[in-house]
Amino acid sequence: QVQLVESGGGLVQAGGSLRLSCTASGSIFSINIMAWHRQAPGKQRELVASISSGGSATYADFVKGRFTISRDTTKNTVSLQMNSLKPEDTAGYYCRATGLTGVDLKFAFGSWGQGTQVTVSA
Repeated sequence: QVQLVESGGGLVQAGGSLRLSCTASGSIFSINIMAWHRQAPGKQRELVASISSGGSATYADFVKGRFTISRDTTKNTVSLQMNSLKPEDTAGYYCRATGLTGVDLKFAFGSWGQGTQVTVSA
């Protein structure tokens, strides 16, 4: 069982910044990909950014140049620095991790955090 806990959401004016953090805990053998997704009311959940265990990052077009994902593999944490926020960035932001769990036997896992709300006012 691998749990993810996010923090850092809140209310900010357009043009402002927020930093989200997510920490994974539990029976973790390895984490491959850590990512941030978001879901606005009435819309499907969408990928915002992801980062591999080697530090390779990918971004959705709508956040390129504004958001930066980073990761501390020693602490099983991933962060999302969000700058130049826009009202359309308003959504619940969810952390996701995939990897291997277990002690003697290893099993693949994919876990979601509970989400943190980001609201950007015009």
